[in-house]
Amino acid sequence: MLSSLLAGIVFGLTAGAAPGPLMTLAVTQTLRYGTKQGILVALAPLITDLPIIVGSLVVLSRLNDYESWLGAIALFGSAYIFYLGWESIRITESAIDMSQDTPRSIWKGAIVNALNPHPYLFWTTVGGPFVVRSQADGPWAPWLFIGSFYLLLVGVKIVIVLVASRFRHLLAGPAYRWIVRILGVALWGFALFLLRDALNLLGIITVVNATSV
Repeated sequence: MLSSLLAGIVFGLTAGAAPGPLMTLAVTQTLRYGTKQGILVALAPLITDLPIIVGSLVVLSRLNDYESWLGAIALFGSAYIFYLGWESIRITESAIDMSQDTPRSIWKGAIVNALNPHPYLFWTTVGGPFVVRSQADGPWAPWLFIGSFYLLLVGVKIVIVLVASRFRHLLAGPAYRWIVRILGVALWGFALFLLRDALNLLGIITVVNATSV
């Protein structure tokens, strides 16, 4: 059971601290709308990952060509993240007045996470097999792994959101807008990574040692 706990901590820390579209979106929402909205983005995996785990272990594992399904998911994800990046890049002076704006943070985070193929790949290739093997250590071992994994995954992202929020009010005027635009460009970068992964999963191109986002 200790090995399950340690594995969950290591995987959770790694996934929580890794740069990616969800992390970038969490920081962007924090700078634009405040701490609460960034935390809502960070909580998105708690909403989307249960069906991802079930889908990965029960459905996708039984399909002969599940990589094509993951490729299609990644294509949609790439397009949506590109759109979110465009929203940030075209921010104007009037966007600072957010009284008429609806952040929709939890939905943006949920969509970004659900359309990212890497949670599916993790649970079909690493997380799922580990859960199955850990059952031999006792009925609580799989839950220790899953619980510690999500505690660290979400917790690390919330810590980063709080750090970003701490310095949010030091930004003003052009500096604020340019930081949000730079984050928008970063989202475009992750959109390109997802597009590459989609083309690789669909067999259109071959990528060796692709970097997860």
